[in-house]
Amino acid sequence: MSLRIAFQMDPINKVDVNADTTFRLIEEAQRRGHSSYVYEPESLRSDRGEIIATASSVRVDRNIKEFAKMHNTRDLSLKNFDIVWLRQDPPFDMLYITTTHLLDLISSEVHVVNNPFWVRNFPEKLLVLQFPKLIPPTLISRDLVAIKRFHKDLGEIIIKPLYGNGGEGVFKLGSDDPNLSVIFEMFTKNSREPLICQKYLPEVKNGDKRIILVNGEPVGAINRLPQKGEVRSNMHVGGKPEKSKITESDIHICNTIGPLLKKSGQILVGIDIIGNKLTEINLTSPTGIQEIERFDGTNISEKIWALLETKVKSGKRD
Repeated sequence: MSLRIAFQMDPINKVDVNADTTFRLIEEAQRRGHSSYVYEPESLRSDRGEIIATASSVRVDRNIKEFAKMHNTRDLSLKNFDIVWLRQDPPFDMLYITTTHLLDLISSEVHVVNNPFWVRNFPEKLLVLQFPKLIPPTLISRDLVAIKRFHKDLGEIIIKPLYGNGGEGVFKLGSDDPNLSVIFEMFTKNSREPLICQKYLPEVKNGDKRIILVNGEPVGAINRLPQKGEVRSNMHVGGKPEKSKITESDIHICNTIGPLLKKSGQILVGIDIIGNKLTEINLTSPTGIQEIERFDGTNISEKIWALLETKVKSGKRD
């Protein structure tokens, strides 16, 4: 069965072929005989009732300099695809949100992965609030008085923008740190979004574990070790990936959140765990499958495509 697949993503010619999850998905789709197209979110539009994107057919080869060859760029109706992947990186801004609304309009005819309705309604730093027993003490607010009280009560805390990504804008505040007001002013001067504050977890020195779930089931993990003196372990800011395994504590977390993810059509999800605490559920554009494959040989992209091929064949949509 050959499928026609569109990937909504950032420019493919700028990705790291040895780390990018979307590239690996396209590579595996190509190996399985499917036809892949790419388009950037800015080109997605509703034109007189038709959901259209300016898309290019793509062939990939990680072993050559021009690793993504695109051709036959043209406007295409997305309802004529079998699967559309929502894979651009955050920020989770109004452009991102608008694309989820537009893709929602075709989700009864096309498999949109991950389900755009729930991507929109499950912002990753907010979704964890549905599992209060799994997460560290957390405050979401832009009320300076409330944030100061939280800081006083908890001592060492992490503060960051609610819709930030990639480790940007993350600060650790000590128990007597005088910089809270300055950081608050910096964040709120040009933005109306709240901040998220969490109790600092010293276990982060040993790494931040990324677990990949496919259809609500854990399939692999890596540990992301922060650089010396850093509290951020994101690979975008120098975190070093290393081999890891899924523990009984991790399985408990996955079993708790997995049914909700499966029910809401979240095929590919990455969760972050520090120590035994869940800190984030990433639905928008989770990474890590290439690193897991290199460390333990688990071909997660193969598992994803086997699942999606079955869904397309059955005609069932989440």
